[in-house]
Amino acid sequence: MELYSVIETLCRAYGPSGDEAEVRAVIENLARPFADDIFTDTLGTLIVHKRGEGQKILFTAHMDSIGFIVTHIEEQGYLRCGRLGGISPKETVFTPVRFKNGVRGIFLKEEKAEFEKLKLDECFFDIGVKSREEAAAMVQVGDTAVYDGPTFCSRSKVISPYLDNRVSCAVLLLALEKLEQSMYDLYFAFTVQEEVGLRGAKTAAYGIAPEWGISVDVTDTDDTPGSEKSGTVQLGKGAAIKIMDRSIICHPEVVRRLEQAAKATGISFQREIMRDGGTDAGAVHTTQLGVRTGGISIPCRYIHTPVETVDLKDVDACVNLILEFVKM
Repeated sequence: MELYSVIETLCRAYGPSGDEAEVRAVIENLARPFADDIFTDTLGTLIVHKRGEGQKILFTAHMDSIGFIVTHIEEQGYLRCGRLGGISPKETVFTPVRFKNGVRGIFLKEEKAEFEKLKLDECFFDIGVKSREEAAAMVQVGDTAVYDGPTFCSRSKVISPYLDNRVSCAVLLLALEKLEQSMYDLYFAFTVQEEVGLRGAKTAAYGIAPEWGISVDVTDTDDTPGSEKSGTVQLGKGAAIKIMDRSIICHPEVVRRLEQAAKATGISFQREIMRDGGTDAGAVHTTQLGVRTGGISIPCRYIHTPVETVDLKDVDACVNLILEFVKM
């Protein structure tokens, strides 16, 4: 598989929290040639199993994205919405959106709404109709929508909506493809509903009961003008080995092994603390009597906006770090 092509394909697949069927189908098709077993649990998490005789390692990457859900249709055909996950109206306003059925529109703010204090209740979708009846023939209350932006490369940088967290799904897929026989019993879980509460990782980890857990996700960077220093890593400086975020303090043995693997093989890495936000690791590490859990993170600028940005060199380093970790 070619890395950028996989990322682009996954970013275009439809998959807001609660409606992950399309992106799950794409991932299953790409993963099946490398799976000993592949199945979907009750919540919708896709689980790929590579059999081994040793302890169980669970790798997770959430395949769901943030999005919108229609709550009201107004008399003139404008749509009001709620959020699925962490959407900031002022970072999203004037963005094109698309619905699962192909209807397209624009996310806009009311004319007199103050930009700096913008609330979701002051925003709406314009899908180009003139009446409630016209709109209702195209979109229903409960329908979801996602950002409708392009995916493209600028040198080694990839810019796209939904790199959070499709780029990590690509990392697991590339690791699966390159994986040689491992002494461990390996599970790769492409989880659902992370953006609304780490729900898919919770049920997947409980069912698998691993001894080790590694969650792969994006993380905030500290390398742009006026940075609020909510992260500790920079684009282009390698895989980020998680120390902690708001959902987990990583197990020191996992951190040690990841750093040892990176140093032994010359993989560029940096230490990561993310002050805001969490990952699937938060659900995995508290499963049953506890799981030795850590995280491999991909530095990402502008998280939860339509122009998330990663560096392919960092993505490749994350793939290699997974491969070296399972050799230890």
